[in-house]
Amino acid sequence: VQLQASGGGLVQAGGSLRLSCAASGRTVSNYGMGWFRQAPGKEREFVAAIDWSGSNTYYADSVKGRFTISRGNARNTVYLQMNSLKPEDTAVYYCAGSPWVVRATPYNVNTWGQGTLVTVSS
Repeated sequence: VQLQASGGGLVQAGGSLRLSCAASGRTVSNYGMGWFRQAPGKEREFVAAIDWSGSNTYYADSVKGRFTISRGNARNTVYLQMNSLKPEDTAVYYCAGSPWVVRATPYNVNTWGQGTLVTVSS
């Protein structure tokens, strides 16, 4: 399976973006999926995750209440709706997943997409 992340760009503080992660090659309907980000000079960090059923979602404290992770109707796409963006949200965002994972972390997922850059200006 290949994951393709898109939707990044430049936005002013307070604005919104929606990131998409599209799977190809095989279905990811049974994958737990997550979004992660890496800012310059910092380690990759967890942002949000959704379990394979789509019933449970998890968020980093820094984005809780502002970001929403969801799965598309065909369950082969995962979205990250980002509202009330802050300059500290600036990073390269990655989607990743693995089969049957309940809560994706950088350590339990083995399929990664390429990153999409989000830049939030103040």
